[in-house]
Amino acid sequence: MNPTALMIMLLSLAIGTTMTLMSHHWLLAWIGLEINTLAIIPLMTKTPHPRAIEAATKYFLTQASASALILFSATMNAWKTGEWSITLLSDPYTITLSMALMMKLGLAPLHFWLPEVIQGIPLSTGLILSTWQKIAPMTLLLQISHLTDLKLLITMGLTSILIGGWGGINQTQLRKIMAFSSIGHLGWMVLILKFNPQLTLFNFLLYITMTAAMFFSLMSMSSTKISEISSSWPKSPILVTTMMLVLLSLAGLPPLTGFSPKLLIILELAKQNTLLLASVTMLASLLALFFYLRLTYVMILTLPPHIPPSSTHWRATKNSPLTAMMTTLALLIFPLSPTFMLIM
Repeated sequence: MNPTALMIMLLSLAIGTTMTLMSHHWLLAWIGLEINTLAIIPLMTKTPHPRAIEAATKYFLTQASASALILFSATMNAWKTGEWSITLLSDPYTITLSMALMMKLGLAPLHFWLPEVIQGIPLSTGLILSTWQKIAPMTLLLQISHLTDLKLLITMGLTSILIGGWGGINQTQLRKIMAFSSIGHLGWMVLILKFNPQLTLFNFLLYITMTAAMFFSLMSMSSTKISEISSSWPKSPILVTTMMLVLLSLAGLPPLTGFSPKLLIILELAKQNTLLLASVTMLASLLALFFYLRLTYVMILTLPPHIPPSSTHWRATKNSPLTAMMTTLALLIFPLSPTFMLIM
């Protein structure tokens, strides 16, 4: 893509997200979401492949439907209350706005577009879609969290954790695995949203860090399939080792970064006397743990002395300082979790 066009698209993404973050008005928030949607579509189709065109079309139709629902609900709410304020919602429109924002995020059962879209686009665009594009809808959801129906949040959260784990088990494409991983992590965030919005924000920031570290590692190795990372040890042993640790961090194993949000969420659920919900959530998360461990096992099989026959460096690895920084954060933030929670 032309560098000037790429800069314009990235700048538009930044402007759209910033506009939504700074707005107290539903119309301005909607405009920011629309700018975000339109800015990423050229990035999806920068390689003119039929799968990329199909992914961009699916993404546009889904996001346009959610945006229309947001606009109609906000208009009807303004007609009823006389206010466009984000935090002033009347009862019927809170549910429709929440559902529309969850559709933009890709929460189950409104998740069907997300795996197919991420599978059809390049890794770099998949990184933007999995991290940056979720900031604006999540911010709006945080702002209306005190008005949202608790039963809706718990249902969507548990469904997303189950679908995120179940859908990723049988996948061989790394981009689809990351999509189902995203669905599962968003389920954890929505589950605790009503009880403790600050904990949801903390979980969201760590999710962005860990997902970015994983995508940067995959981009460094140009890997999109399990079969490709299974033979990557001779090419970059250090990167493969850190990628295995990032996967275990995404799975939520101690003492890595990903353990802290899960621990804090379970403790918060126990504090709210919802022990059954906490137990079901932990059991459901075992599905996701299985496919993370499966990926790690695939990479361990190629460690010495089980090196595959072609042990030559058949492709140059492009390691960047950004990859190293994000990987370090994705592995070592756990001891600093209490500090971050106090700041929030």
